[in-house]
Amino acid sequence: MRLAIPIKLTEQEREELEKLSRGGQCSVRARERSLIVLLAAEGRNNKEIAQSLGTDNAKVGRWRQRYASRRLAGILKDKTRPGGMAAVPPASRARIVKLTLHSKPRGATHWSRESMAREVGVSPSSVGRIWAAHGLKPHRSKTFKLSNDRHFAEKLEDIVGLYLSPPEHAIVLCCDEKSQIQALDRTQPGLPIKKGRCQTMTHDYKRNGTTSLFAALNTADGSVIGTCMSKHRHQEWLRFLNLLRRSTPKDKAIHVICDNYATHKHDQVQAWQKRNPHFHFHFTPTSASWLNMVERFFRDLTVRSLRRGVFRNLEELTTTIHEHIDAHNANPKPFVWTATASDILEKVKRARRKLDKIQSD
Repeated sequence: MRLAIPIKLTEQEREELEKLSRGGQCSVRARERSLIVLLAAEGRNNKEIAQSLGTDNAKVGRWRQRYASRRLAGILKDKTRPGGMAAVPPASRARIVKLTLHSKPRGATHWSRESMAREVGVSPSSVGRIWAAHGLKPHRSKTFKLSNDRHFAEKLEDIVGLYLSPPEHAIVLCCDEKSQIQALDRTQPGLPIKKGRCQTMTHDYKRNGTTSLFAALNTADGSVIGTCMSKHRHQEWLRFLNLLRRSTPKDKAIHVICDNYATHKHDQVQAWQKRNPHFHFHFTPTSASWLNMVERFFRDLTVRSLRRGVFRNLEELTTTIHEHIDAHNANPKPFVWTATASDILEKVKRARRKLDKIQSD
């Protein structure tokens, strides 16, 4: 059995401790420590002292030992502790920001916290704090593409005008193909989701064919007309246009927004339009498919139904796509377009100026 360290006091020490225990001109902590020592000097064990003062045994033992080794100085002065992390000098902070913005590490495309820490001679956590303070995220990147279409402004204003102020007694349809959708089956069965574990699936897969989805999004109510076909030539595009003609009122003008894919401008397509004059085609600028609202629907289809799907054959894939369209049309919600043509043009101009400046440098 471990015995507590015995405490013996001189008369001078007892007087000083009794003065502290009355708590006149000292802190609460010093008063508690002096009471612990006085009770220990009476021969009480740590458990009895802890119960008497309403504290824990460990604290009593700690201050009994501290007094035995350092006497009064041990309870009057707290033990020194290490301070906070040393601040990174301003010169080093500026160097970290400059290297992040204007250089690359050897053998890599971007800086990491570890590589920057080795270069500057600070800790990786300090690098992370400095990057966060300056809004720098060198581990991330985004893709972009500026359209070089000479008639970009005119096409932009035309399409955005259809979104923000559609013609009366007309239907605006955003149309496009999502081509080469693969029916992918996993090589091994995955595990379902459960508490503490996400769903799992193998990284490799088996290809079981492809299909192309032709879809038209009604900008007014968000409903979608869609069908799957094996190819995406002008023949399939004409079949899809005939489907749109059968699915829409004949007494209303139909404005079709589509991209510059060659099949959309084929001679037979132009001939079809002449036979159906209530169909009006509007083409997005080159490299500006983001202007077509149906791309939002394609994204939702991919995320919710395709990316984690398992399709053993092409029929399962097409069935899943049509089920997604049916579920969407059961409660359709239109995508709200808020950006004006002038706002988009100003943003494109700023990007163009920055790109030109980088190329000139």
